[in-house]
Amino acid sequence: MTPQGIRQLLKEQPFRPFRLIMSSGKEYVVRHPEMAMLLKNDILVGTDVEDDGMPAEFDICPLLHVSTIETVRTDRPIPNESNEQ
Repeated sequence: MTPQGIRQLLKEQPFRPFRLIMSSGKEYVVRHPEMAMLLKNDILVGTDVEDDGMPAEFDICPLLHVSTIETVRTDRPIPNESNEQ
C-alpha cells in the first residue's frame, strides 16, 4: 500500500483499527490513529501498550515490507503486543 493509502486509513472517521502484516509474517495492530506515525518510507507503530493506553515502545515498519493490511474486528479483544511469529 502507498503512504497515501495508509494516511487515508489513519484519517478515516470513524477510525477503524487495522493490522499491518509484514513480509516476515510479523503483525502490528494500529488501534488508534495516534498509535502510528507515517513517514515517507516507514510507519512507526506503538507497541507494548500500557493500561493507560500509551505505548511503551515503537517499531519501525518499512512500507516496502508491508505485505497486507486488514481491518480488525472490534467486537473481540485486540492483543496488547505485536505478534511475534
